[in-house]
Amino acid sequence: MSTAQHEEFDVVVVGGGPSGSTLATLVAMQGHRVLLLEKETFPRYQIGESLLPSTIHGICHLLGVTDELASAGFPHKRGGTFRWGANSTPWNFSFSVSSKVSGPTSFAYQVERSKFDKILLDNAARRGVEVRENRTVTEVVEDGDGRVSGLRYTDPDGTEREVSAQYVVDASGNTSRIHKQVGGVRKYSDFFRSLALFGYFENGKRLDPPNSGNILCVAFGSGWFWYIPLSPTLTSVGAVVRREDAAKIQGDPEAALRGLIDECPMIKEYLDGATRVTSGQYGQLRVRKDYSYHHTTFWRPGMVLVGDAACFVDPVFSSGVHLATYSSLLAARSINSVLAGKIGEQRAFDEFEARYRREYGVFYEFLTSFYDMHVDEDSYFWSAKKVIKSDHAELESFVELVAGMSSADFDLTDAESGALRLKQRSAEFADAIDSLVDQGEENMAPLFRSAVVRQAMQEGSQVQTKAQLGEYAGDDIPVFEGGLVASPDSMFWQEQDPA
Repeated sequence: MSTAQHEEFDVVVVGGGPSGSTLATLVAMQGHRVLLLEKETFPRYQIGESLLPSTIHGICHLLGVTDELASAGFPHKRGGTFRWGANSTPWNFSFSVSSKVSGPTSFAYQVERSKFDKILLDNAARRGVEVRENRTVTEVVEDGDGRVSGLRYTDPDGTEREVSAQYVVDASGNTSRIHKQVGGVRKYSDFFRSLALFGYFENGKRLDPPNSGNILCVAFGSGWFWYIPLSPTLTSVGAVVRREDAAKIQGDPEAALRGLIDECPMIKEYLDGATRVTSGQYGQLRVRKDYSYHHTTFWRPGMVLVGDAACFVDPVFSSGVHLATYSSLLAARSINSVLAGKIGEQRAFDEFEARYRREYGVFYEFLTSFYDMHVDEDSYFWSAKKVIKSDHAELESFVELVAGMSSADFDLTDAESGALRLKQRSAEFADAIDSLVDQGEENMAPLFRSAVVRQAMQEGSQVQTKAQLGEYAGDDIPVFEGGLVASPDSMFWQEQDPA
């Protein structure tokens, strides 16, 4: 029997953002008792507004919210537009291979996270998750054998409560207070260690149709800008700069942002005549550490890290919500499989961690190549983003991250092999963009010949196909030799059919 101070659930999830609400929903849909604890009250502000198709047409399809998202009025995002690289001509990346053939799932959304996150959290509650907001988790609880067996949290009135559960899921993001309890350490990247200064503007310029809903990313001397249309008139605008500029930015963020806009002619042109929002949830300028990191372990018996609690990588390719929800799908499969007695815990969670590390590594490599190919020899920011100038500790960390993965993905042994691979991928990526621009962007084929682009899109596309087609998607192939595959409904792990 549960008491007022002590309750029992199958799973307790810490954090109500996309990662937490996704995992909670997918586990509750299997009939398990799930408690979700969120420290804030939704709707609440959050950054990370540009999504990828696999989130919308893959994971959100599994969650059952695609119709609700379609009616929310979010701008359609066909891809991204970039002023980046050696070529001064802006170029487009489209989610469809050909600009003339755009399928029904060849788009994503630009979202106001306060609205998007609430849609997912409310859906979790409808699906049977016990959602409690304005709760603060204070401590992880272990049993006598060293297994995590629950946690303690405080109610809004300060009352401390304890919850027992077979699994504690930390989905509380980069500010997690409990991630250390899984063991290991959080390792930060020196390559991706920047600051973001951002705000919101009304009546900024839009790209020409059909790309008016694209994210616009523009490199300039001090870093790069994002420019994300959130409505016909509202735009999210942010500059990513060196961490050494922190004092200048924090001292007078308004003047700092104006100065950065003046440095970037394209963004200055797009904001000509626009006004900065100065009230409501978008009324303040914000500064965030844009530090990439990964935890050295993602789980222990009874506890698992998902989303930004486990790892985070630079946001230039809109990977944040993708990695958050993708990791939660993987972890939900592991939890569902163990609770149903289908797969042993070690095997199920090793599959989760290996796949999530691989996907993080894929985006890390993609973004390292993306930064490395930009040419600006007079810029302190960009000269520090060259692979050859990264110290061995950074490259060794990358090699360690992908250690043990199949040689088809990452055949690396040391820092030198990591540097060589990254330089080769960067040059291949730059050549692909040159071909794309030269061909007038009639199709994306040149870009998809780049290995880093193919890998960055591969797993998301498979998740999307599996969610849309179910058993008709065909048999899965293990990502790793001897590994597990997803069940036809995407909710469990299973052994590969030997036939």
